[in-house]
Amino acid sequence: MSQPAQSELAVETQKSSQAAANPSARKSLDSSLVRSVAWNAASDWGTQIFTWLAFLEVMRLLTPTDFGIAALAVIMMPFLGQITGFGIPRAVVALPPLSEDQLAQLTTFNVISGSVCFVLGVILAKPLATFFKVPLLAPVVMVSCTGLVMSALMGVPTALLAKEMRFRLLSILGIIFTLLSSACVLVLALLGWGYWSLILGNLFPGLVRTFVILRIRPCKLAWPRVNSIREQLRFGWHLSVSSLASNAYQRLDNFVAGKMLGQTALGLYGNAWELANVPLEKVASLVTTVIPTYLSAVQNDPAALRRYLYGLTEVVALGSFPACIGLGLVGREFVPLVLGHKWDGMIPALQVLSYYAAFRAIVAILPKVLTAVGHARYVMWNDVYTLLILPIAFYLGSYRGITGIACGWVLAYPLVVLPLYLKTFQSIGASGRDYFRALRPALSGTIAMIPAVEWVKLRFVPGQPVVVRLILEVLAGALVYILAVCLLHRERARAVLQLAKNLIPTKTPAPQPSA
Repeated sequence: MSQPAQSELAVETQKSSQAAANPSARKSLDSSLVRSVAWNAASDWGTQIFTWLAFLEVMRLLTPTDFGIAALAVIMMPFLGQITGFGIPRAVVALPPLSEDQLAQLTTFNVISGSVCFVLGVILAKPLATFFKVPLLAPVVMVSCTGLVMSALMGVPTALLAKEMRFRLLSILGIIFTLLSSACVLVLALLGWGYWSLILGNLFPGLVRTFVILRIRPCKLAWPRVNSIREQLRFGWHLSVSSLASNAYQRLDNFVAGKMLGQTALGLYGNAWELANVPLEKVASLVTTVIPTYLSAVQNDPAALRRYLYGLTEVVALGSFPACIGLGLVGREFVPLVLGHKWDGMIPALQVLSYYAAFRAIVAILPKVLTAVGHARYVMWNDVYTLLILPIAFYLGSYRGITGIACGWVLAYPLVVLPLYLKTFQSIGASGRDYFRALRPALSGTIAMIPAVEWVKLRFVPGQPVVVRLILEVLAGALVYILAVCLLHRERARAVLQLAKNLIPTKTPAPQPSA
């Protein structure tokens, strides 16, 4: 890492550590967080129209078999990817600033683990093709695994950019390479490359992204010495195991649905899950992807951590509660209109999962807080515990069909997140009363929204075309939700509006020389 880059990181860290003691610095840090979320939203939402249009055209050009081969080719990627990263990038973000030599060692360790995972993927390619009885799959898997090496190369540099709070740069790069990836896939599909267009169309932009990241934030290589990076490796290992367990239990419901109920039921349940979690991914993920940097910056200040926990919970709940639960409320109109009547069987599961998704959105903040204060090991064991509990709920629920599996989430998930709440509150001195106060605006609006939508269904929309019914229900729900929040929680509504004003950049005064 270059000397100017080290100085920049040191300055950012010093500013962050003074945020709680200095109101001006705290306001600057808060404004930076809001702008980072805004740039993340711009990156995520700004590319949606083009990527969706490109994807629809690709679906028209390719066959279901092409998509099936591509999906099988990356089936191991979530697990090999976690082993490749070994949690090191997230450890770089969460832990105090490291020396240039330690960063070089961690980069080398990342590259070695990525190369090992690449070789492992190549070795498993042919057995995987034999297992699925798709001979064409082996070379596709081998080529796909090259992405592991690219991910390993840019892991630490990307983490350093995040630690320096350069989210604007990361968001711009995200927009560019998302558009480039969609364009490459579309061009290759037009040229008749079939399933290879889905693989190579994503690998080429990944290669370019790796080159650009390394040019912007270069890192040297040094042979790893375990004694020098033991703490970082242990911390990263805890995060890696946690992610592996999380990836596993989030896929076990699909496994149970397919094994116990068959492929048709799996298709219905899988799409219900994806649809229910769309609002969550578009709202909560905007916050959870950037907050580790800011939580790490105030990790030694419990008061600041509590403030972030309450504030972020309030904002995420205000966005995700009406979106998730509202989708479930209008599901009986939305599904046949958008997807067709052949998907009507997913509606009950969608309605159940919408409540789970709303709850999951606010829970996602807790592991970030615990990781920031050094409890990554606790988060790891909680995820392992979850991996043991949820499959039982899914299996028992399967006797009631896909709706029963969905109910498994709703009934069992509170059992595994309760320890997270207790540990988080204990670690930073948070109180249940203050946390509930942060949730009150979203809860009040949602409680008012539910009967409003149901009343509109009974009073106004029977016999109307489905598109009219859907529009009336959405308008009624949105209007009642906004009125309830603004009238019952006027001060909190004003605070959220003030938060939005922080998106407007302000000139930062030049730092005064210290005495």
